[in-house]
Amino acid sequence: MTPDPKHLDAVHQALDAAAGLGPDEALPHLREAADRLTELIDESMAEAVLMGKASLRSAGAAAGLTENAVPPRLARTQTLGAYANEDGRVTAAGVERAKYDHESGTPRPAPAPAAAPMRFKPRRPS
Repeated sequence: MTPDPKHLDAVHQALDAAAGLGPDEALPHLREAADRLTELIDESMAEAVLMGKASLRSAGAAAGLTENAVPPRLARTQTLGAYANEDGRVTAAGVERAKYDHESGTPRPAPAPAAAPMRFKPRRPS
């Protein structure tokens, strides 16, 4: 599968919104673009792993990530999130189950609510 054009458009829109702004005004738009791009990378890794075109390790390497960074990122995806373990990671066993379900036409289980990536939150408004 190819990346969803809507998601690519959202990245472009956020970058266009940042164009021509000062650094302080551009930051929220750049953060939005980075978040959308991260989602695209994660979903693309999940699709590549599910379709057997890449292993967890090779998908991570292609995305410039360490092997340990891939499982929690896959757990946040729509494609493989339902196969995450209780630690919030998609393991090789989860990928094998997802492949089996995909090939047999079995609907995937309902995903557990995914935790959002950690972000800095100031303690006090300033």
